Amino acid sequence: MTEEPARPDGSEHAESADGPTGADDDPTAPRPWLERIGLAAIAVVMGALFAVVALAASTGGEWILAAMSAVGAIVTIAVGLQTLIRG
Repeated sequence: MTEEPARPDGSEHAESADGPTGADDDPTAPRPWLERIGLAAIAVVMGALFAVVALAASTGGEWILAAMSAVGAIVTIAVGLQTLIRG
């Protein structure tokens, strides 16, 4: 019994491309609303945690940490909104 050599992209266990495909397999299709809302909620929670760290760091005089945390909060919330809007 001979073994087939591994594929160069490391996808030896991936399904074959000629298998059955459904309408849900389109990678450009927007996410379902429930998934969008869930991901946006996670982003809001993480953004709030970053904001709390920024507030605590600025209170303690750690201005670099406060700035990095504030930027993290803004970016996380922006990505959550983008996920909600664009899908």
